[in-house]
Amino acid sequence: MASPASVNRDRAEKIDAMRFQTTIAAILLSTSVLAAAYKTETLQELMARAQSARVEDLPALCVEIAERQLKSADDLYTAGKVDDAQTALKDVVTYSEKAHDAAMQSGKKVKNTEIAFRKMAAKLRDIKRSLNFDDQASVQAAADRLESLRTDLLSHMFSKGK
Repeated sequence: MASPASVNRDRAEKIDAMRFQTTIAAILLSTSVLAAAYKTETLQELMARAQSARVEDLPALCVEIAERQLKSADDLYTAGKVDDAQTALKDVVTYSEKAHDAAMQSGKKVKNTEIAFRKMAAKLRDIKRSLNFDDQASVQAAADRLESLRTDLLSHMFSKGK
C-alpha cells in the first residue's frame, strides 16, 4: 500500500509556480526596457546610422527616418511653423528616395517599404487638407513623389520572373 502524499508537496508546487511566474515577469520587464531604449534613439543618431548602414538595412532605417520627419512636419504645420515643416517635408522625400533606391538595389524590404510609402502618402494627403491653400502645393508634391516611388516598387515586385 502506498504511503500518503507529503504535506509539503503542494507547497513545493506553489513555490515552483511562483518561481516560473517571477522568471517570466523578469524576462518581460527586461525586454520592454530594451525596447524602450531602442526606440529612444534620436533622429540625428538614425541619420548617422543611415550614412554607414549596409544596403540591406537601409530601407528600414530610411523609412523610420522619413516617418519620424513626417510626424515632425505634421506637428510643425499644426504649430504654424511652416518653414520648419517644409524642411522636415524635404527630409521625408529625401529619405523615402533613399529607402526606395536601397530596396530596389538589395531586393530586401521592398514590400514593407511600399506599405510605408502608401501610409505616408495618405498621411500627407490628410495634412494637405488641413493647410492653407498656399501651403498645400509642397505637401501635394511630396505625396505625389511618394506615390511615384510606391508605384515603382509595386512594378518591381510584380515584374520579377516575367
